Amino acid sequence: MIKDTREWIESIGKTIDAKDAKAFSEFITEDGEFRFGNAEPVIGRKNIEDYVAAFFKMIGSSVHEIPNCWNTGEHIIWEGKVTYTRLDGKVVPVNFTNIFYMDGDLIKRYLIFIDNTPLFA
Repeated sequence: MIKDTREWIESIGKTIDAKDAKAFSEFITEDGEFRFGNAEPVIGRKNIEDYVAAFFKMIGSSVHEIPNCWNTGEHIIWEGKVTYTRLDGKVVPVNFTNIFYMDGDLIKRYLIFIDNTPLFA
């Protein structure tokens, strides 16, 4: 069980902001599911790593914040804000909510509820 939820989420955010797809995928079970917004779910740690690596190539950078988070033991919810810097240099803030279905200390289902329309507009 995750002892310090905020610290654990901060470590996920730092991994994303470092654009480290391999380290990011290691938060997820081998057979885990990752769904980004309305995209089709991606299944399996290696597939998730590849999917996230491709997304990282589409952005200049990101900075994640944690306004709120909750841990029920079985689920962790992250109310967040991400500030993207696009490849053209434009800065775009976007709010999101992540829901993690946990399997011990790893994420079994990683669901991101986000509207990234402003990022690609």
